[in-house]
Amino acid sequence: MLLRDPFTKALYDARRSLFGWTVSIVAVGAMYASFWPTMQTPEMTKALEAYPEGLLEAFNYSDLTSAAGYLGSAVYGLLVPLLVAVFAIAAGARAVAGDEEAGTLDLVLAHPVGRTRLVLLRLAAVAVGIVAVAVLLGLAMVALSGPSQFDGIGVGGFAAMTLHLALFGLAFAALAFAVGAATGRRAVALGVSAAVAVLGYLANSVLPQVQGLAWARELSPFHWYLGGSPLLDGVQPVGALLLAGATVALAAVGAVTFARRDVAV
Repeated sequence: MLLRDPFTKALYDARRSLFGWTVSIVAVGAMYASFWPTMQTPEMTKALEAYPEGLLEAFNYSDLTSAAGYLGSAVYGLLVPLLVAVFAIAAGARAVAGDEEAGTLDLVLAHPVGRTRLVLLRLAAVAVGIVAVAVLLGLAMVALSGPSQFDGIGVGGFAAMTLHLALFGLAFAALAFAVGAATGRRAVALGVSAAVAVLGYLANSVLPQVQGLAWARELSPFHWYLGGSPLLDGVQPVGALLLAGATVALAAVGAVTFARRDVAV
């Protein structure tokens, strides 16, 4: 379907993927969040005590004794950010490099807008999808607050966590977009972004356990996203600004490099 507005067309083309990812991420997050009441049983507490501390740290299971600790570890600290990163990277890589590799970029460039504006509109469509996932997950957590006994976490805490999750996803989408726009190769965009995600996760959860490598955590987008406990203490300005700044910088790099290079149509 050829729509006049590249932003609307990008959203329309990604509608099935966006729906599938949204349902999957919200369902996984809600399912694991609903397990919190069972985590409070003496049997579960005893079972967790048997796990090595290093293993728990590697999976971001640093605190499972409170609702905020459990959600910040098992839900927002592991499964959800990994799924959001995969979704964001795939969408960001597809925004430009996907069409260029498929040989359909000429149809995209046929829109009566400049190349820079066009690719930024396509990235904006990706951003809408990421924000939608984060917001719907946050609403699901608020809805589960009563039945699942999320004591000590208010709506403000979930709002802060939603903002951090959205910024986290946007940063990875912008990274994949920038690499794809610069190279025109979707596989390269996926590979580079996935490598950054893996290294970032290790820098946040594994490397700090090695003597002398605690500093690596400060370089991790996972730490910018989760550090400071947004669920309890609200928005963390430093982490949020680092994620937002990285997103803007990468989007600018991608737009400029795409506008200046020859593209395969």
